[in-house]
Amino acid sequence: MPINIMPYAFLIETIRILDGTPRHLNYHQARLDDARRRLWGYGDALPLAPALQPPPEFAQGLVKCRLTYAYDIEKIEWAHYAPRHIGSLKLTPGDGLDYAFKYADRSAIAVLMQHRGEADDILILQNSLITDTSYCNVVLYDGLRYYTPATPLLAGTCRARLLDEGRIEPADIGPEKLKHFREIHLVNAMMDMGVCVLPTEKIGF
Repeated sequence: MPINIMPYAFLIETIRILDGTPRHLNYHQARLDDARRRLWGYGDALPLAPALQPPPEFAQGLVKCRLTYAYDIEKIEWAHYAPRHIGSLKLTPGDGLDYAFKYADRSAIAVLMQHRGEADDILILQNSLITDTSYCNVVLYDGLRYYTPATPLLAGTCRARLLDEGRIEPADIGPEKLKHFREIHLVNAMMDMGVCVLPTEKIGF
């Protein structure tokens, strides 16, 4: 049976829809099932596939589906998608920030974003280690191999898939190690590796 959940506890899934077809849906379903079980003890199924039939105006091209849920699906939003331009990042302390689940309430991240200065986004530090940007996991390339922070703020679905595919490997990465890397890739459900890539000299302190 559903329990009373305050709006701040709602979660979201952002799903890539390409020409009407959800991409990598099994990773989103696994994360949704895990979150509902761990946060609220729900053991029943909440299948995503039946809800992901785009309206006719979103049946072609690259579309972002934003699904808000708790016990049930509360809201589904559709939008044509183009990646944001991110040309610079600022390292920003975020100790104490808890974003282990994909909460709809992003006010704590919004507070950190106020400290980005002239940078386009932040690269959040916890316990002196690199985690995520405000909305992406990260992958760092040293010229030979690709690494992702072993302890991200949020275990993203694209990151999970890249790990399963053996394309990236986890590592503890402090700011002092950035000099050993050439590139930083921002990845999420809408952006795979190679879509948003910055040279590491565009990461400021």
